[in-house]
Amino acid sequence: MRDNTSDRQLVERLRKGDDTAMPDLQDLYGSRIYQLAFRYMKNREDAEEIAQDVLMRVFRKIDAFRGDAALSSWIYRITFNTAMSRLRSLKHRRPAEVPQETVSRADTTEKTVPREVADWSDLADDQLLRSEMRARLVSALSGLPDIYRAAVLLRDVQGLSTEEASAVLGVKTQTLKSRLHRGRLILRGRLADFADGLAMRSVA
Repeated sequence: MRDNTSDRQLVERLRKGDDTAMPDLQDLYGSRIYQLAFRYMKNREDAEEIAQDVLMRVFRKIDAFRGDAALSSWIYRITFNTAMSRLRSLKHRRPAEVPQETVSRADTTEKTVPREVADWSDLADDQLLRSEMRARLVSALSGLPDIYRAAVLLRDVQGLSTEEASAVLGVKTQTLKSRLHRGRLILRGRLADFADGLAMRSVA
């Protein structure tokens, strides 16, 4: 773990335009930024682009760093915000993924293999249920207040530890736990009707 004195020295060097400060920033934080970005993006190319973008943002916005939190926490918040912005952008640019159900093959073999039609139907139902569940979860997450949504995304979706999520959001661990608990309760309430619907379908 880096000490605050070293980070303060790095910040001062960045502010003064020291030519060696940017390479040192990349050596010290580049890999950690990349690893955090990869947790969000799930692919190497986007994670690398985000890492480079974050390093440049830190360099350009270093005067905005007030020092009331650790430099690492400030950098991780920038990483989180950059990744979330990229994810929103990709969501709008990419068409929604729709499961491809190859029912035509079942139709052509219906006479020779009667049971295959039922098998394909079961698979289609399973895919539809997963798709509906994903859509409801995304909708419920989108409707959460920002402070709760960020906590749930970091801990339950991205898998960060309480300490890592706290550092990213710049809050105490107890605050993070409180927001996470509240966010989960809200999600549970909003998904209750869907869960009840699934239970009724399974009984039918």
